[in-house]
Amino acid sequence: MTEWTPETERRRLECVHVGPREIRPGGRVRLRPRRRADIFDLALDGKTAAVEAIEQDFDGRVYLAVTVDDDPGRDLGALRQPGHRFFFGADEVEPL
Repeated sequence: MTEWTPETERRRLECVHVGPREIRPGGRVRLRPRRRADIFDLALDGKTAAVEAIEQDFDGRVYLAVTVDDDPGRDLGALRQPGHRFFFGADEVEPL
């Protein structure tokens, strides 16, 4: 039996389009959460962030993994550590 590693099977996306604008990793966005799933959605609304990665789940949904500019732990987000990397749909960001 071979070892399963989800990172190797995950499909990486190079860009996503928000209206006429293209967003790539390293791009800058303003967060506009729509789903209001938790308190972080309220706290992060209007904040600016850097796109760390564009990821797709096994159901084909696309998410932007971002680190928030004024998060003192954003360096941990860049290292893919929990709590400092946030996920938003393409319809929940405004390209800057």
